[in-house]
Amino acid sequence: MGKLSHFDDAGASRMVNVGDKPVSKRLARASGLVHMNATTLALILDKRLAKGDVLEISRVAGIMAAKRTAELIPLCHSLPLDSVTIDFSPIDEQTLRIEATAEIEAKTGVEMEALTAVSVAALTIYDMCKSVDRGITVGTIQLEEKSGGRSGHWRRDAAK
Repeated sequence: MGKLSHFDDAGASRMVNVGDKPVSKRLARASGLVHMNATTLALILDKRLAKGDVLEISRVAGIMAAKRTAELIPLCHSLPLDSVTIDFSPIDEQTLRIEATAEIEAKTGVEMEALTAVSVAALTIYDMCKSVDRGITVGTIQLEEKSGGRSGHWRRDAAK
């Protein structure tokens, strides 16, 4: 493990200088899980909640959050994203998986944008469904894959 890049030699916080880094195509894919009652997930999938289409509102919220990551995470660079996609898939009768992919051609990666997209999409699901299920939990938000830059390609399943 190397030293933490967001601190200088004296321990002060800093934004990493990426000025001399080459531009490269970068991709990051993140995922998260939302656990809820089976009846809540059925309401979401059948689009029967009073607040509207939970997944579409959550998708838009996640995309908006990815675009504003630098405003939320103090030392992130402001990035003009090329693409952000968010997909949802039920993995059992009580669990919804969220996956976000962010892409850019830039001097720095988009891991934080993908993770932020998943996080806000999950929180939006909670917000839209809390009136019918206060026991919803959000968890296991993680980077699944990243590519581009000096460190190259990394995948969670290949890292084991």
